[in-house]
Amino acid sequence: MVSKKRVLIVEDDLIISLVIENMVKELGHEVVGKAVSGSEAISLAEEHKPDLLLMDIRLKGDMDGIEAVEKIKAIHDVSVIYLTGNSDRLNYERARDTKFTDLIVKPFTINDLTKSFELVG
Repeated sequence: MVSKKRVLIVEDDLIISLVIENMVKELGHEVVGKAVSGSEAISLAEEHKPDLLLMDIRLKGDMDGIEAVEKIKAIHDVSVIYLTGNSDRLNYERARDTKFTDLIVKPFTINDLTKSFELVG
């Protein structure tokens, strides 16, 4: 049984963000915030201290999800599940350095998300 997590969703596509939020709630977790950019994610992470980040790698603005995670992890220890539309090697190598819990390639199902949450514990 996975304990209830406080989740910050970082996704710049508002429809996908809403779908993810609904999945997270259906799995019994709490969404503490939603961000569309890396800088907004950092601010919300500082404010809410989530247990878990659901982080899109490609974000609008000058910072991608991997850079945002590096900055967030420097101030707050948090589990990370990356969400990505493409699983290219370079991003995977960069993401690996952030010691993430899982990486899910879009589109994904609630079952994929369930498995990732189980890895977080």
